[in-house]
Amino acid sequence: MAVKGTIKPLHDKVLVADMNFGEQRSSGGIVMLGDDGKDHGIHPRWARVYAVGPEHKEDYNVGDWVLVEHGRWSRGIEVEDNGNKITIRLIDNNCVMLWDKEQPDTTVFGFIDTVSKPSLSDFGKVL
Repeated sequence: MAVKGTIKPLHDKVLVADMNFGEQRSSGGIVMLGDDGKDHGIHPRWARVYAVGPEHKEDYNVGDWVLVEHGRWSRGIEVEDNGNKITIRLIDNNCVMLWDKEQPDTTVFGFIDTVSKPSLSDFGKVL
């Protein structure tokens, strides 16, 4: 059963949707298996920002794509949004490694610097 209505996060919390748990491949050909829900199968994942709280101060906004550190998200809840059922999750906004305005190609990834939470545009789309 899906939750109906508007979901709004409190304070500086961030809700995401469209999290990809499938297999990914590095630009060098290394395969990162899909998540199996256990410690050895949880990896950083891309997700679309669904909603942000009123005290949100980060550079990314609703509709942007964020790369979240492995396992730094809650279990999903199903929400009915404009007649579509989607799964949303609460993420730890301190664990966002990277963000971009466009949906990244999650089938191929490369090495990234996670110190300053750069945008993909800073890397010239090097995924």
